[in-house]
Amino acid sequence: MCGIVGIVGKRPVNQAIYDALTVLQHRGQDAAGIVTWGKDGLNVRKSNGLVRDVFHHRHMLRLTGNVGIGHVRYPTAGGSQVAEAQPFYVNSPYGICLAHNGNLTNHGELSELLMKEDRRHLNTGSDSEVLLNVFAHELQSRTNGRPDPEQIFDAVDAVHKRCSGGYAVVAMIIGHGIVAFRDPNGIRPIVIGQRETAAGTEFMVASESVALDILQFKRIRDIRPGEVVFIENGGVMHSRQFREAAGYSPCIFEFVYFARPDSIIDNLSVYKARLRMGEQLAGQIVREWPDHDIDVVIPIPDTSRTSAGQVAYHLGVKYREGFIKNRYIGRTFIMPGQAERANSVRRKLNAIDLEFRGKNVLLVDDSIVRGTTSKQIIKIARDAGARKVYFASAAPPVRYPNVYGIDMPAVSELVANGRTVPEIQEIIGADRLIYLDLHGLIRSVRHDNSEIREFDTSCFSGIYVTGEVTDDYLKNLEKVRSDQAKAKRELRLHSKGSENASTESGMSTSLPDSAVGM
Repeated sequence: MCGIVGIVGKRPVNQAIYDALTVLQHRGQDAAGIVTWGKDGLNVRKSNGLVRDVFHHRHMLRLTGNVGIGHVRYPTAGGSQVAEAQPFYVNSPYGICLAHNGNLTNHGELSELLMKEDRRHLNTGSDSEVLLNVFAHELQSRTNGRPDPEQIFDAVDAVHKRCSGGYAVVAMIIGHGIVAFRDPNGIRPIVIGQRETAAGTEFMVASESVALDILQFKRIRDIRPGEVVFIENGGVMHSRQFREAAGYSPCIFEFVYFARPDSIIDNLSVYKARLRMGEQLAGQIVREWPDHDIDVVIPIPDTSRTSAGQVAYHLGVKYREGFIKNRYIGRTFIMPGQAERANSVRRKLNAIDLEFRGKNVLLVDDSIVRGTTSKQIIKIARDAGARKVYFASAAPPVRYPNVYGIDMPAVSELVANGRTVPEIQEIIGADRLIYLDLHGLIRSVRHDNSEIREFDTSCFSGIYVTGEVTDDYLKNLEKVRSDQAKAKRELRLHSKGSENASTESGMSTSLPDSAVGM
């Protein structure tokens, strides 16, 4: 999962992109990057780390120009070395920079075709670089001189035909404008907004509407499945819908965990969806456990607070904040490695003993993926004196890999895969375990948007909306994306680190127009 942003402005956009990335930081903590363009040419700064650590005052001064794109990275394909940080760049045609959120399921096949048939070189293992080169190749084959909107649209249509998976993309064609598009199923989110200034209209695209809100851009709408939007540097917007768009199937896990509660995705309020998840979960508890002896409901901060409050309200029991969170520890779900996730829980959460001592406690979390965090938190609650510890998930059991941009592909690492609820309950050490069922989750999220007929629920249902995900594909993912495989790759990269010390320290350059195909 990653966060993307692009702005076509009437004034320097460096600070605006920085601010947008800070509120999209929850979507990726591995690396960050910004590319801008103006009279000084193309300027780029990207490196591993949080936004606040990657961009210092000296870097911001170099990021001049009124047009730019930004990215925060959480690796699903490729590795975590700085060479994988986005945006990526190719010189031909025109010079194109691209940032991407999602995952291409035919990444390997495309990589071979690009090198053998399109004769393009790939520097990394990132599917984002593959997507960039597919777009560049298709655009180059259609243009001779200044690209017009129809040529750009045709190039993106060809990208949709060649690329499978879930993706939201923002690309900057140097000297011409910004292109934004979304996969034909609308799996990954992207929204567009505008802001009126004395100098004229400014446009912005971003992964979530919260990025528009903090910069006072008015949300226009979500980019539709398969749609491409081209915003010229002068501030004129063009758009076209892909004729073969497959449907409207946004990722439901965005609403469960990833998105900020103050975001609107596909005209659906994340906050309201989580409220309704709590209502549905409470109803399920009452139906399945009418004589419950719950004394208090305690959320596992932060994502589950909204749902937990509704559970307590509808059950008629107390709601209490029993855990204090260290806000300087990252989100454990997106930490690199099982050992790191397990070790971070104690550093991240501390219990308020008086809320647990002698009580039957219902802990509410947004979901249970690997079960490591849940097990550790239940132990913390027992150590704080809880008489019984019940556990509720505001989402169904995560039994299958997500292949569209959420890094949980290794089946062996999913605690619910191949196990019953009682078996999972025993593994995590709960006195009782309750999951919201899938129908309840869908009802909770779809409530205000009847246009959406289905969601991508693949991690819960095993049904992949793009249709081409096979058992062999999933087995190959297991080999390359398990925590064990990642650890081996990171070890190899670190052993080569001394050879590339100057590159690994980050990238910050200012290129003249002549260096970017102008």
